[in-house]
Amino acid sequence: MEVALKDYKTAEKSWWCPGCGDFGVLAALQKALVNLQVAPHEVAIVAGIGCSGKIGNYINSYNIHVVHGRTLPSALGVKMANRDLLVIAAGGDGDGFAIGMNHFIHAVRRNINVKYIVMDNHIYGLTKGQNSPTSDTGQKVKAAPHGNVESPVRPLSLALSAGATFVAQGFSSNQAQLARLIEEAIRHPGFAFVNTLSPCVTYNKINTYDFYKSTLTNLDEDPEYRADNRGAALAKVLEKEELVTGLIYRDPNSVPYEDAVPGFSKTPLAGRDITLGVGEFESLLAHYR
Repeated sequence: MEVALKDYKTAEKSWWCPGCGDFGVLAALQKALVNLQVAPHEVAIVAGIGCSGKIGNYINSYNIHVVHGRTLPSALGVKMANRDLLVIAAGGDGDGFAIGMNHFIHAVRRNINVKYIVMDNHIYGLTKGQNSPTSDTGQKVKAAPHGNVESPVRPLSLALSAGATFVAQGFSSNQAQLARLIEEAIRHPGFAFVNTLSPCVTYNKINTYDFYKSTLTNLDEDPEYRADNRGAALAKVLEKEELVTGLIYRDPNSVPYEDAVPGFSKTPLAGRDITLGVGEFESLLAHYR
């Protein structure tokens, strides 16, 4: 049966502000799933806390809304329990790069076949406009009227330095490119990170749609850029201060964690009979006596 866009729609009314960049991310994700003809029952969305955390409610699939910063460990657990599911983790820059930072680094280095979409708006939108980990130094908000004194997290540089096997960045206003990047992330065998510049129209008056349209460099339009060299990718994002979109790096030799673990069953744990007979149980206990 052919999958259509309506199959990924839900009846829940959105509570995002009109013009929020997350609408573009939602649309691009739905289009990517339809383009790849992935059925809703084959997808699990694990969403974090923040405005972006509601995205799972607007996609007709399995959906888990987890506590702050625990998006990735929850997603990795789902994937290990049922490796047949397409597991997509989704959250904001606060959820992923503040309380969730440690989990991000370990998800990258483990290379489990989970796709991570971050809606990065350089602000805490849900809690009314404080600086987030990706806010630029000097950015003024209500909670920091004299300007942000902290250095920002650079997600692309961080992911590349930590050994990510797939790194891309999209812009929520460019749905065609973003949908294609998500499709490529889904096809990638391993952990795939898609950072998405998703403007907050209510609280961030600096990183706006107009700002990104005038400053972003689209690497997909550069015929000389190759996305198979980690060093060159890192040099490029540093040169452009991460104001780039497109496929930044992909390791052609990536092996997902599930395939690297010796003896890890190809049959999902969720589909196996894990009951133990009395004899098996007694034998197991004997090892610990």
